[in-house]
Amino acid sequence: MTIVGTRIDGRLIHGQVANLWAMSLNISRIMVIDDEVAKSDIEKAGLKLACPPGVKLSVLPVEKAAANILAGKYDSQRLFIVARYPDRFLRLVEAGVAIPELNVGNMSKTTENKSVTRTVHVNDNDIKAFDALKEKGVHLVSQMAPSDGIEEFMPLLDKVR
Repeated sequence: MTIVGTRIDGRLIHGQVANLWAMSLNISRIMVIDDEVAKSDIEKAGLKLACPPGVKLSVLPVEKAAANILAGKYDSQRLFIVARYPDRFLRLVEAGVAIPELNVGNMSKTTENKSVTRTVHVNDNDIKAFDALKEKGVHLVSQMAPSDGIEEFMPLLDKVR
């Protein structure tokens, strides 16, 4: 199986993911990992509409996503995995899925979080998840669009601790 990209994006599938990332990485399947979204028919319907033509979509709870990946269900595909929060990726890694690099693209601003970049805002739980991902060998980067430069994410995060 080829995981060609992983991304944290609070918007899940939208213009950047559906067009720029899908085309740039020649994605054949987008996988959204989120226990709550997987239970919501309304959210799943919206994601199906946002998915680019010719690209398959899976919206799965984290545990099911890990089981499917580890069972080789997507081995012949170019898989792009997206989630809203880092804890979803941490659970995926803890289940045994190898994620060499994770792109932190967009995390929405709330009154409870700190701004890391103009598009990435984190709370204490997010920081703990990022630290745990780093400890497990995941390389964390920040890149909004494929044409943008890649920044190391942990030094950016260290500025807001």
